[in-house]
Parts: sequence; C-alpha cells; structure tokens
Amino acid sequence: MRENRVVELFGIKYPIIQAGMIWCSGWKLASAVSNSGGLGIIGSGSMYPDVLKKHIIKCKKATNFPFAVNLPLLYPNIEEHISTIIEHKVPIVFTSAGNPNAWTKELKSNNIKVVHVVSSVKFALKAELCGVDAVVAEGFEAGGHNGREETTTLCLIPDVVNAVNIPLIAAGGIVDGKSMLSAMILGADGVQMGTRFVACKESSAHESFKNLVLKAKEGDTKLTLKELTPVRMLNNNFYNEIVKLYQDNASKEMLLNKLGKGRAKKGMFEGDLINGELEIGQASSQIKKIHSAAQIIKEIMNEFNKVKQQINIESKFNF
Repeated sequence: MRENRVVELFGIKYPIIQAGMIWCSGWKLASAVSNSGGLGIIGSGSMYPDVLKKHIIKCKKATNFPFAVNLPLLYPNIEEHISTIIEHKVPIVFTSAGNPNAWTKELKSNNIKVVHVVSSVKFALKAELCGVDAVVAEGFEAGGHNGREETTTLCLIPDVVNAVNIPLIAAGGIVDGKSMLSAMILGADGVQMGTRFVACKESSAHESFKNLVLKAKEGDTKLTLKELTPVRMLNNNFYNEIVKLYQDNASKEMLLNKLGKGRAKKGMFEGDLINGELEIGQASSQIKKIHSAAQIIKEIMNEFNKVKQQINIESKFNF
C-alpha cells in the first residue's frame, strides 16, 4: 500500500496544511493546527523580522510537532527572515510570490524542506527544477493574492499532477472533507486551506472580519487589481471604490494610490470592514461557525472518511 507522500514528507498525521495567511496565521493558529495533526504555518508576510522571531519561538514552545513558515519571496527584508528561520531551525518553509531559485538551495542546505506555491503547470515545472520538495497548486478560487492565469482548482490539479513528479498539495476552494477528497481523487497528495482557518478561534484575524466571513454568500468575493497583483477579496466599500476607478479608466498609478499601504491590515487585523482590504476565498460562503483548529480538523477528517465510504455504497455511483 502506497503511503501518503505529504504525510511522509512533513511527518504529520493528516495531509492538511493551514495556509500562511497575512494577518491571520500567527503562532497560536500554527501551533493549534500542528497539535491537531495537520501542518500549521506562520504567515511571515505581515511580520517584521523581530516579530517573526517571537512567533517562531512561541510556536516551538506551544507544539512538539512540525510547523512551517510561509515566506513571500518579494518581501523586502527577506534576508533577515531567512536568517531567523535558519537560526531557529524551522523545519519547513513554504515560499510564494517570486522565483524559488533564489533561496531554495540555501534553505535545503540547512536541512529545511521547501514547498513552493504555484498557479500554473509552467511554474510548477520551474519549481521542480529548482529542487523544491513539493508544490502547492492553487486555483483562483483562493483568497488573497492569486495567479494571473485564473485557472480553477478543478482544472489545475490534474494538469500539474501529470506534469511533475514531486508531491502536490491542492489549494483554492477546499474547505471541508468533501472538497479535500475531491482534490485527492484528482491526484493531489494533500490539501492546503486558508479561508477555512480565517474564521477559527486561534486565528489572529479581527473578530469583526471573522463574523463577516460567516455571512458571506456565493458571489460575494471578487478578483480584482489584476494590473498590480490579482487579489480576491470580499465585496465592500473599498472594492466598490476600485470598481469606480476602473469605470473611470484609472491608470496603474491611480490604482496603486488607492491601494496605498496597510489596506489588508486595516481590514483583516484591525477590523475596518468599510475601508479595509478583506482577503478571503470563494469557499467562505460555506463557513457558518467559528470553531477551534482542533474541531475544524476533526470535522474535516470525519467527513472525509464518511464520504469515502459512501462512494462505495450510494446507488448514484453504480451505473
């Protein structure tokens, strides 16, 4: 019987990875997910170097299980983040938003497993050539910054599976046991979930943002700012201001000025639901309660195993 490659690679119980989201995934969430059998990730993209160091130290005290740090490769202080990660012996790093060739060798030479987030077959193949241990293939259903290809998870996963030999983690629109099983049937070795863990007790997102996520309906998220970096966010006043700029044929510079600095922090961390950037995925419409990380993972795995058994007995699959 073939072992699960993601479970084997990371030394975890379940092939469930919590995405390293800005302003949402600090040491409390990462350690809670790891303690529950998944792989928790600290999102370093919204942290200064000294803050990341504190989160790593606290996470190591809170869990004896593996955890990771997500590292956006375009982060301005990336050298300091790399030094902190190596110094404190973080076992796994997920890289994103940049060229994995820049730091993969350095990290792996320090016995750190490296996973890179991609949105296309082209970039999955490039990541594999750079020597990463696995890739996250993320469909454009995902919240936050997105690929320009706008390929859905349903289409992306089989294409990447057929192209690479390293383990594949599916992301984008995966929120429960059913969608996890679906992704793995398509060929993924595991799944990464971001949106599902935003509305989580241990998430550092503002409570007002968490509660707004619970009210989200199908169609409430929008993909925009493609001229800058495509981002999926909830439809609010800030989003409507962007729409107005597009209607007025705004230049790239005008869009940058409107975005400004700290929009995501203002919305997701500080709770300004009117003027903030509220990054969340399409699957937010399926989240109805705020649970602990332990309860979320338990529910996902219970549903995963239940549906897996139902496939063998339900008449609609017999034809």
